Amino acid sequence: MRVGEGQVNKMRVALVIGTSSGGVGNHVRSLCEGLAGRGHRVAVIGPPETEEHFGFTATGARFAAVDIGALPRPGADVVAAARLSGLLAGADVVHAHGIRAGAMCALAGAAPLVATVHNAPPELSGPRAWVFPTLERVVARRADIVLGVSSDLVDRMRARGARRVVRAVVTAPPMPAAGTARAQVRARLGVSGDRPLLLVVARLAPQKGLKVLLDAAPMIAAGVGAPAERATRVPATAARDAGAVPPLIAIAGDGPMREELSRRIDAEDLPVRPLGHRSDIPDLLAAADLFVLPSLWEGPSLVIMEALRAGLPVVATRVGGIPDLYEDVALLVPPGDAGALAEGVTRVLGDPGLAAKMRADAEEAAERLPTVEDTLRQVDGIYASLTGR
Repeated sequence: MRVGEGQVNKMRVALVIGTSSGGVGNHVRSLCEGLAGRGHRVAVIGPPETEEHFGFTATGARFAAVDIGALPRPGADVVAAARLSGLLAGADVVHAHGIRAGAMCALAGAAPLVATVHNAPPELSGPRAWVFPTLERVVARRADIVLGVSSDLVDRMRARGARRVVRAVVTAPPMPAAGTARAQVRARLGVSGDRPLLLVVARLAPQKGLKVLLDAAPMIAAGVGAPAERATRVPATAARDAGAVPPLIAIAGDGPMREELSRRIDAEDLPVRPLGHRSDIPDLLAAADLFVLPSLWEGPSLVIMEALRAGLPVVATRVGGIPDLYEDVALLVPPGDAGALAEGVTRVLGDPGLAAKMRADAEEAAERLPTVEDTLRQVDGIYASLTGR
């Protein structure tokens, strides 16, 4: 069924998504729910596994499967573009999420077209290195409006030739309250007494900087906090040998680096515990003493929003959209620098006054974060400007 068939109330909005297992899909689902709540007719078009993972139809949207992969595949993409062209024919506005989805919609002749750029392009080598810069130019020149989730992406798409580009208002939907007592969660993780619990929530992928986190773990365990120019590997057993109990670093998430990270944690006896994919993130946030995000690139980092709403101090890298939103509330360190990361973490752990101030600042900052209503207000205004409705 085409997007527009049988639809007469308000706008007919098509949201197009490529391969996603995390933030982009959650954002699109939130848009589905909000736009449908405002009376729009919403259809989501994307790979079948996105509907299985995010449940777009549960929000009242319709779903049509089109295989939009992470990387270009000439034969499959021609078929996908032809299918998209038919599905989008009845839409009042098409909103693509991601460079691949945006380029496919452009090739399908979608108009008017809004494209949100959610991520920096992957680093490819050899003949494939030109692929994403080319796709970015296609999106920049064909989309009526381009949204970037961080200021660096806004600048990047403007440099690619976008006619109208603005920063996207993106937020983490409200999380449910913690359902398990803090002490009980900590006990399950083997954290007793006043042992610090550091929490990382991230997909186990290269972009998240988890190798750097493991480099920093021995220094954090020993309470070294060495600046970058003095960063050295400190045995993780040093603190235990001295009678101290090192902080536990818990990583909630799954992904392609799971086995590699687990092998290294075991081989080096690091005080790091991979938790795998978890559905109890509110409980983990409530149990933690500090939130850490060592990413090499991030957009607005919705998980930092969740950590601030939980009142946690945050140590994160100064990349992508993180300084746009969290400059005044998180302790930001350079990306890829294990010594600087360890120094930031141990600084917060070693200064109760600083930690208390950061917790208070987090709660105050949480009140200023964008809301789902802010996101809907932005996209609704953009759609209206393109359709005259």
